[in-house]
Amino acid sequence: MDSGKQITLPLMMSVGAAVIGSLQFGFNTGVINAPQTIIENFINETWFERYNEPITKNTITALWSLAIAIFSVGGILGSFSVGLFVNRFGRRNSMLMANVLAFIAAILMGFSKMASSWEMLIAGRFVVGLYSGLSTGFVPMYVGEVSPTGLRGALGTLHQLGIVVGILIAQVFGMEAVMGNEDLWPLLLSFTFIPALIQCVLLPLCPESPRFLLINKNEENKAKTVLKKLRGTTDVSADMQEMKEESRQMMREKKVTILELFRSPLYRQPLLIAVMLQLSQQLSGINAVFYFSTRIFTKAGVEQPVYATIGAGAVNTAFTVVSLFIVERAGRRSLHLLGLLGMAGSAILMTIALALLEQLKWMSYMSIVAIFAFVAFFEIGPGPIPWFIVAELFSQGPRPSAIAVAGFCNWTANFIVAMSFQYVEELCGPYVFIIFTVLLLIFFIFTYFKVPETKGRTFDDIAAGFRQTAAGGEKHSPEELNSLGADSQL
Repeated sequence: MDSGKQITLPLMMSVGAAVIGSLQFGFNTGVINAPQTIIENFINETWFERYNEPITKNTITALWSLAIAIFSVGGILGSFSVGLFVNRFGRRNSMLMANVLAFIAAILMGFSKMASSWEMLIAGRFVVGLYSGLSTGFVPMYVGEVSPTGLRGALGTLHQLGIVVGILIAQVFGMEAVMGNEDLWPLLLSFTFIPALIQCVLLPLCPESPRFLLINKNEENKAKTVLKKLRGTTDVSADMQEMKEESRQMMREKKVTILELFRSPLYRQPLLIAVMLQLSQQLSGINAVFYFSTRIFTKAGVEQPVYATIGAGAVNTAFTVVSLFIVERAGRRSLHLLGLLGMAGSAILMTIALALLEQLKWMSYMSIVAIFAFVAFFEIGPGPIPWFIVAELFSQGPRPSAIAVAGFCNWTANFIVAMSFQYVEELCGPYVFIIFTVLLLIFFIFTYFKVPETKGRTFDDIAAGFRQTAAGGEKHSPEELNSLGADSQL
């Protein structure tokens, strides 16, 4: 069997342990959705106890939006700090260290009710955001670097699978019958300490990234030993060769700071692509659906909105698994295009359903179908692909800085959506998804003309394609760019 396609136990163990970080990110994205009313009541009661007057509607909307959005502020700071950790402490140890934040967050959120302090709740959301921001940098980088080239896309999709499984767990546990109730919601929010504990046990048993060992630490024998373990074969010369080639490239290109990344014409094209892909993920409207789905379903007249939300979570998970199996066959670019187009169609359908709801009651079912389709298309392309394609677009020198910039853009867009969606929705009513439709079409056009295919190509090969483009001073037409991609496909 080709070692480029070999799945071994140590490889699965390493990827599995890392992906717990993605699960945490998903869980904390989705967990705040279901118990919204209960937490708003808690804020209201606490306010009344303190100031002897009921809280105003505007203040509660602002505090609730802050509790949701402060998670992204933590994420922005976390994702920007990725580079500080991974090159100093290694990929694996960075993931281990980040768990301290998960424990602090669990304590803050878990005891917020006992302490009658919504400030603790908001602080906890910020800290767990910090943790999640670091994870969205650490996990795809580690997974990309331990995976064989032939499995990089499929295993890269596991980061997204971790996220959606986390969201699904949050939705199920958030049900009133389980933990989304008056008594148990602090426990629901502090549940984050359990995956953190599991990760602290598993990660020390996993190897450090062989790329980090060879390229950053110059420990060739260690890297070789780790690779043999991960690949389950004694002959790892091809992998070593690829990494040494990358290392030689790195000698030629030193570690690139974020400022240099923006200044150098060499990185302009891949950086623009990385940023646009992250924006296409967050500004697609997916988070509006996740953060506010229970409310959208209630507005659409669905009898049991919480079950519809869980249904969306299940569709989400199922289609991430589909993506996992087709990403190495269909290619990154075509899946991303398909996903964007499908989401735009679903958003139009959703707008029609919400607009005609008053006249036609059965439109509430249409809105469920539209949301399920929206989520399904998201997981085919814009969900998983932006995360691992960023790691593929850059060689080792600029990779940490590029991942930091991409993460920063992702989280900033996430913050904008979380903070503004409630207000925009009040302004636009059922037509709010038209905004997302327009954005999705813009991203579709950009992807069609600018994004090269990276399937089955080595990191070095992809970087070479961009070097040619930069050397040509952007004189290539899109067709030539695509043929550039085609020529260097393996």
